[in-house]
Amino acid sequence: MAYSRIVLVAAAVLTSVTSSLAATATDWRSQSVYQVITDRFAPTDYPSTGYCNPNDRAYCGGTWVGIINHLDYIQSMGFTAVWISPVTYNLPGPTADGEAYHGYWQQNLYELNPQFGTAGDLRALSEALHKRGMYLMVDVVVNHFGYNGAGDTVNYTQLHPFDKQEYYHPYCLISDYSNQDNVEDCWLGDTQVSLPDLKTEDSLVTEIYYSWIHDLVANYSIDGLRIDTVKHVDKAFWAGFNSAAGVFCTGESFNYDASYTCAYQNYLDSVLNYPMYGPLVQAFSSDNGDMSGLVNAINTIKGTCKDSTLLGSFSENHDVPRFASFTADMAVRGQLLVKQLLLVNADSLQLAMNVIAFTILGDGVPIIYQGQEAHLAGSGDPANREALWQTGFQTDVALYKLVALMNQIRHQAIEMDSNYLIYKNYPVYSNGHVIAMRKGFDGNQVITVLTNAGQSSKEYTFVLGGTGFRPGEVLVEVTKCVTVSINADGSLDVAMAQGLPKVFYPARHLSGSGICSL
Repeated sequence: MAYSRIVLVAAAVLTSVTSSLAATATDWRSQSVYQVITDRFAPTDYPSTGYCNPNDRAYCGGTWVGIINHLDYIQSMGFTAVWISPVTYNLPGPTADGEAYHGYWQQNLYELNPQFGTAGDLRALSEALHKRGMYLMVDVVVNHFGYNGAGDTVNYTQLHPFDKQEYYHPYCLISDYSNQDNVEDCWLGDTQVSLPDLKTEDSLVTEIYYSWIHDLVANYSIDGLRIDTVKHVDKAFWAGFNSAAGVFCTGESFNYDASYTCAYQNYLDSVLNYPMYGPLVQAFSSDNGDMSGLVNAINTIKGTCKDSTLLGSFSENHDVPRFASFTADMAVRGQLLVKQLLLVNADSLQLAMNVIAFTILGDGVPIIYQGQEAHLAGSGDPANREALWQTGFQTDVALYKLVALMNQIRHQAIEMDSNYLIYKNYPVYSNGHVIAMRKGFDGNQVITVLTNAGQSSKEYTFVLGGTGFRPGEVLVEVTKCVTVSINADGSLDVAMAQGLPKVFYPARHLSGSGICSL
């Protein structure tokens, strides 16, 4: 396809355009994101849609209209942004690896995935979010396209606009993740569904991609982007892509090493905080978790990444096992029945509460994955991609309420001090079972105390120093709505019980907030 033809196609899809609400990293630093797998959140005709088994790896019927119909469910948890699956046209039909319900096997940049709805539906979702003062984040794929067949059998004419082999790296499957050239130039996928790897270092490919992302953002009033598989693309490509998009971009570099992943923030506004994810799960997945490793990760990431306050903070997503799968009884892992919410070990819910509190109240832009608030327990892909509508969109459950409260206290701290978010979270105390953290400048700090001790742990009180509060300052522990005063020496008495998180904030800043009826 000639470049002039590509430009004409891009221009043809542009119709009436409404501006996005946010573009910059500064705008996004204060947001809280709810991640949706479009096909698995809500169908248009809910509740009539039938059972969805994620192990089938098939479309289950979620749509953009379905998301619109359940925005109250999302916003009532305090989220200000929604991240949706890739929107482009994907490989059609069944394959040996299932269907492209996830959106990562695109075949045409300039057409939408009809399984999710129409162009009008996508614009309606953007408009519905903006009317609520919320932002739209769209997942995009740059590294590869998708093809039903082995890499040496690809019919490139099915891939648009990159419809010639010359646009792609020569076929080879990635074989050595310690070799960056191999990671960037060879292909993801397998011998049944191949993922042709774009030659993004080519000037024409770059020019086309930059033009496409600018138009996609403008056409659908997109406020931010989550970018898939950024470590598989040469770093030099990303700064121009971020600039062409004109909105906040956070990239996925699935690597737990801070020095490796943080390097991509030199080219993009943000990256997903995988270096924190690993130690976070290890710290809270059992009462023998490695709390010292989490402390080290917090300090390492602050000193390594360009700006840890812009990283995407998460503890679950569609690429990693649900947190509850590490703590739930083996008999219920991966099940979809609502009763699984109750069939977990005695400590699972408490551990999840602590992880969620860390995700929202630590540094970065918090991201909660759909179903995390319902304590779903699917292990790896595809079991972790459950249909949320099968939970009944329950709001009167513990984690839904906790997410809402954690978002509320974060929003309140931001409201009281616009500089709250640039103060970098740091541990003020830790032992084998507890970590206490401070975020916020003097007088507006949030003190978060988390534990992996579990529900059966003994009640005890310990004295916490280093909070920065003045003697006599009255705080509210917001999860139980209990007031406490700072001791004469500046310390805080922290009463621990049942393995629950504790979050302290000045009482004088809660007036009129509605938190704890204040």
